[in-house]
Amino acid sequence: MARPVITEPGVWTMDEATYHADPVKGGSLSYSGAKKLLAEGGPELFAYEREHPPEPSKEMELGTAAHKLVLGVGAELHEVKFDNYNTKAARQDRDEARARGAVPLLTHQMETVKAMAARLREHKWAMRLLSQGGQPEMSAFWQDPDTGLWWRCRWDKMPEPDPRRVPVLGDYKTTDKGGAAPAKFSRAIADFRYYMQASVYTAGYNAVFGDRIGGPALFSLIAQERVAPYRVAVYELHPNALAKGREDAARAMAIYRECTENGEWPGYEPEPQLLDLPYWAYKEWDYS
Repeated sequence: MARPVITEPGVWTMDEATYHADPVKGGSLSYSGAKKLLAEGGPELFAYEREHPPEPSKEMELGTAAHKLVLGVGAELHEVKFDNYNTKAARQDRDEARARGAVPLLTHQMETVKAMAARLREHKWAMRLLSQGGQPEMSAFWQDPDTGLWWRCRWDKMPEPDPRRVPVLGDYKTTDKGGAAPAKFSRAIADFRYYMQASVYTAGYNAVFGDRIGGPALFSLIAQERVAPYRVAVYELHPNALAKGREDAARAMAIYRECTENGEWPGYEPEPQLLDLPYWAYKEWDYS
């Protein structure tokens, strides 16, 4: 089946593979791509991974599986009925599942994601965001008002536009034990630039549905730990964080435009650099 070629702003139903392959004519920038561009030496990594997508991590596959069980859409979940991938049979089963687009999960991982989904369904605010009227896993495409270049995003759940309501976009994240606690999750928001994701995702909704909603879209993060009892927390972002997200998104788009126009995607500094030791390496410890 032929993949769509996006030439006009709008919202599309498509699978993850089509979305990540970037169906926009001439290319587009996503939040995950913007993160790479802002990292030191990031443009080179962005350009490389655009042509050589990395394999999903175990954590990413668990998150994808939990999405599937809660939202009811997404890739097939395939149980690899082994305790680990130490045997050839287990690895072959895993690889065959991935080859057909399924998410492979060892038996204990399948049990984990089922427990995570059950716990998530018990959380009132999380389910209010994930079960609100609308469609799950929708992909949006729009043009940046300053550069004319394209953005894209994929919402976990797209609220139906309604002129009587302000839409709230909920995005689901999984984390390690204790990672959903406010102090730790605030660090994750900074490390993974979730505040920039809030800017990109709401900008997309506003661009596509701006004349059909009761006000600019809002954004909430749903954090769930991957370790029992699979605790859940819901967070909104401070206005200062949202402002920082808009600044970072604009900076990433400026880098994307420059690299696209020049056809150059720089990495680390090409010339030798002088490095000092980190401050702690000079500290003398006295154990006497």
